[in-house]
Amino acid sequence: MKALSLFELNNLVREVISTAFDNEYWVEAELSELREVRGHCYMELIQKELFSNTPVAKASAKCWKNKWQTLRPKFEKVSGQHLHAGLKVMLKVYPDFHEAYGFSWIVTDINPEFTMGDMARKRLEIVKQLQAEGIFDLQKELELPLFAQRIAVISSANAAGYGDFCHQLNDNSYGLKFYTRLFPAVMQGEEIEQSVIAALNKINQRMDDFDVVVIIRGGGATSDMSGFDTLSLSENVANFPLPVITGIGHDRDESVLDMVSHTRVKTPTAAAAFLVDHLEEVYERVLDAQTELLTSVRHRMEMEKAQLQHLGEKIPMLFSLYKERQETMLDHWFQALTTAIQTHLVQETHRLEQLKRGIKPSIEQQMMRENYHLSLLSQRVKSLDPTLLLHRGYSMTMLNGRIVKDKSLLKSGDEIETILENGTILSIIK
Repeated sequence: MKALSLFELNNLVREVISTAFDNEYWVEAELSELREVRGHCYMELIQKELFSNTPVAKASAKCWKNKWQTLRPKFEKVSGQHLHAGLKVMLKVYPDFHEAYGFSWIVTDINPEFTMGDMARKRLEIVKQLQAEGIFDLQKELELPLFAQRIAVISSANAAGYGDFCHQLNDNSYGLKFYTRLFPAVMQGEEIEQSVIAALNKINQRMDDFDVVVIIRGGGATSDMSGFDTLSLSENVANFPLPVITGIGHDRDESVLDMVSHTRVKTPTAAAAFLVDHLEEVYERVLDAQTELLTSVRHRMEMEKAQLQHLGEKIPMLFSLYKERQETMLDHWFQALTTAIQTHLVQETHRLEQLKRGIKPSIEQQMMRENYHLSLLSQRVKSLDPTLLLHRGYSMTMLNGRIVKDKSLLKSGDEIETILENGTILSIIK
């Protein structure tokens, strides 16, 4: 039996495929890989089981340069995003088998409306999940501070939108001051989610330094917005303790991030205008309150002035009546006091007379007792007089001015003095 060469076999396959599949087909698939080489686009298509990530079909697809240059801009303009891995697409294809390169599907058209519908379904699923968690409206429940001047900005550092935001913010009619701090983040492509979440975490660490968070994107194409339609980013924004304002330039569709934010505007400039208008409104309210307060105070002062003037007119008459009442009262008190003093003087005079009559006999008796006592003391003093003893023949011996009662107190050489009734004798102890 003669065997076919590989080329011959593949040629037969090509002829069979070209004969059996002479039409183009619309196919739904997920892009697992997409790359551009010299203007051509090479794709890997995949289909997964409904409730798992298990692949049930795979295929390669190509879009030649002449078609790709037309299909890509059309898709981005209509869908608002780039073609990228993980995206579900609807492609118009026909089969191609090459003897040397094998089988692949050749892409001739792409349906952006299908992808838009798929994106809408994904956004709806995310919204339902956020509602089930009870966090979808948390941002809406936050009150924007009256003086929202300290602003944390999440944006690309080099984006024109950030410059427009700052210029619009500072160029206001009232000369109001705003303080901004940029937290750089990737604002397009597959890194949007993680980059913005990282910026939110940094702001949360310094939450007391800011009044509001602004997420803005501008200065570029409005494509590739899928990064703002993720569950994780939406959960972070919904649960953020500060009001979050979004201005990511998504004109045609509202992203999930826009839905959960406190306030959604279209552009960075609009975000700045919103903050300026808010603060200007607060400033005008303060001015109105100031004017109302000044008017109220002025009116109250005029009323009080009139009241004082009215009272001033009454004071002379009131003072005259008061003076008359006081003089009458003083006269009454003076008369009553005079009468009371006179009565008291009479009573005290009578009392003194009684005391005088009763104290004289008592004094006389006391004096007699005291005289008798003094007589007894005089007699006793006389009996104790030492001169009486000397008169009787006794003598006193003195040593250094003291009476000697014990001879043991004397020692050899002491000079003693003996006192007699008539004279004194000095002696030396041997």
